[in-house]
Amino acid sequence: MPELPEVETIRRDLAPLVAGRTITGVEVDPGTLPLLAGAPIETLRANLVGRTIRSLGRRGKYLLFELDDGRWFAAHLRMTGRLVWRERGAPPEPYERAVIQLDDGHDLRWSDLRKFGTWRLHASAEEVTAKLGPEPIDAGLTEAQFRRVLEGRRAPVKAVLLDQRRFAGLGNIYVDEALYAAGVRPDTPAGDLSRAAMGRLYRACREVLERGIAHRGASFRDYVDGQGNEGQQHMFVQVFRRTGKPCYVCGTPIARSIVGGRATHYCPRCQRPARRPRRAGEGARRAG
Repeated sequence: MPELPEVETIRRDLAPLVAGRTITGVEVDPGTLPLLAGAPIETLRANLVGRTIRSLGRRGKYLLFELDDGRWFAAHLRMTGRLVWRERGAPPEPYERAVIQLDDGHDLRWSDLRKFGTWRLHASAEEVTAKLGPEPIDAGLTEAQFRRVLEGRRAPVKAVLLDQRRFAGLGNIYVDEALYAAGVRPDTPAGDLSRAAMGRLYRACREVLERGIAHRGASFRDYVDGQGNEGQQHMFVQVFRRTGKPCYVCGTPIARSIVGGRATHYCPRCQRPARRPRRAGEGARRAG
């Protein structure tokens, strides 16, 4: 499940290798084409072949290839997507679905076990980024802005953090890890968090994402970096996929539940339910 740290690692690996390179060919498995590209292969080739890649950026979980005609080619790995750089004569990758050939004799190989990944061409980067919230690691995101997204919301705090319209780049792994680091139970209504808890969560989201980038992403199953190597972050998780194992802090077995339709991992002792703050006039109504 590539999230911000995994996609950023891939971007850092590939950016110096593809910048200035011209696309000379595009091949896509016919059975994957409708889901991946959403367009006939002839249309895809007409739009990409002959175009030079100016730069490779990222927003949230999207890789953004800037093309020399002003358009942007956006790739989203979804659940099991991989994008690796290989010499043209290298053997096919496992579950290889598509290849972008470059003018220096190398390929960008796209693999996707579950075939959920997408390629889309956009007139501007804003067509992708406009629908995304700020990234928790954005230098300009203040704690006050972070709190305003959470305040008043009755949805579980985990669901709010996973909503890419609210915060871009967070996924199941790093949300579970951030909530644990902040001592916040995942099913707590976001608006019930205290100001102090929101502050802890703001800092925890930054820290776990930065740690994931430093460890080059988490390779629980499908993820590999732009060179085809596994990351190391899965070796440092505190709660994610540690169901039944002792909490590193208190020894309580890590619990698993479903929050917002997603498998969720937390420590029942370190992440206790929040007390709902009393609203103005509530005590008087009860007294009456």
